[in-house]
Amino acid sequence: MSGEPGKLLVVDDDPRNRDMLSRRLARKGFDVSESPDGESALAFLAEHPIDLVLLDVMMPGMNGLEVLSELRKEHSLADLPVIMATAKSESEDIVEALKLGANDYVTKPIDFAVALARIETQLSLRRAIERIRNLEADLAEKNRNLERANGQLTSSNQRMRRDLEAAARIQQAFLPPESPQIAGGTVRWRYRPCDELGGDFLNVFQLDARHIGLMLIDVSGHGVPAALLSVTLSRLLSPLASGPSLLWREDAASGEPRVAVPAEVAGDLVERFPRNSDTGQYFTFSYGLVDLRERRFSVVCAGHPGPVHLSSGAGAEVVNAVGAPIGLLPVEVAPRDYAQVEVELGPGDRLLFYSDGVPEAEGPEEEEFGRERLCTACARARDAALDEGLDRLLAELEQWRGGDAFADDVSLLAFELAGS
Repeated sequence: MSGEPGKLLVVDDDPRNRDMLSRRLARKGFDVSESPDGESALAFLAEHPIDLVLLDVMMPGMNGLEVLSELRKEHSLADLPVIMATAKSESEDIVEALKLGANDYVTKPIDFAVALARIETQLSLRRAIERIRNLEADLAEKNRNLERANGQLTSSNQRMRRDLEAAARIQQAFLPPESPQIAGGTVRWRYRPCDELGGDFLNVFQLDARHIGLMLIDVSGHGVPAALLSVTLSRLLSPLASGPSLLWREDAASGEPRVAVPAEVAGDLVERFPRNSDTGQYFTFSYGLVDLRERRFSVVCAGHPGPVHLSSGAGAEVVNAVGAPIGLLPVEVAPRDYAQVEVELGPGDRLLFYSDGVPEAEGPEEEEFGRERLCTACARARDAALDEGLDRLLAELEQWRGGDAFADDVSLLAFELAGS
């Protein structure tokens, strides 16, 4: 028999039958108890745990059917299996016993092999039911624990969502006004982070009566780490002359602050943000300076795609300013001197800064939008106002994506030089 031996109760008024059956069952490993009548059997069962009862039908006083009826008031068929022992000719007793809740029956004289097989079967069923109940109880406890954990996770997610929304509002506060007032030109921008918190940052500012700064930063990754570095950079690259801004230098002759050229700003960023093997963070950086007096545009691109120059008398082309991202290369090989590209501007010329989420936006067949399409889209919107031109470009990008959300942050910063 598989499993541990069961505890049995043999109930029979014939001491010889009872003793013979008990001895043989004991030799098979069972823990066997005996009761000579129905009353003593019920009293014994009230005090002792038993796995199975072998119950004789014909007994003086309280017969087996009456005992069975009382047992089923307290114990189910699964909790306490009962096998009835009855004479072969008493089929009515067998039917009545099964109706009252007997699990099985054997006929007298008892065939021990048959009785043993039926006892083992009922005990196996009982153990299987116990295992199922234990599994159900364990599963119920795990479900309760899971519900508690889910409730805690939901609460944590709600708090995290509120924190992320608050952080996103703070990050948005560092962006320029929707329609910045810039002397000598018009500026418009669009910012579409792919997550609650993006790694892109853009800004435009009037440094002095002569110079306008245009900036776009793309921090690697997304979420909180990227946003934290983005905000840190926005503070260091603040246009305010007071404080630790990298956009100003002290003039050697006068001691007064002067506007730093883009190459100087990029070099300072390399010094301040060496490669960090712990975080693995780096960023690309594009900074352009418009000289309104000279009508000249100077730009540095540290791993960032070059801006699009859309002249009033020609088509759109990308300004090829090439340099390594900041914080990506080890300190010993990181460049300190970035190439600064100069572009002459005419009245009505436009400049478009953009994050790599624009040319790298993939269509349904995983083809990238690319810089050629970007230039073509800019040229098509040449006669539209800056706001409308940026909206057209975003619409074309969304159509290119086939309705899918952007996989990366999308930032656009456009400038148009005043004049005719």
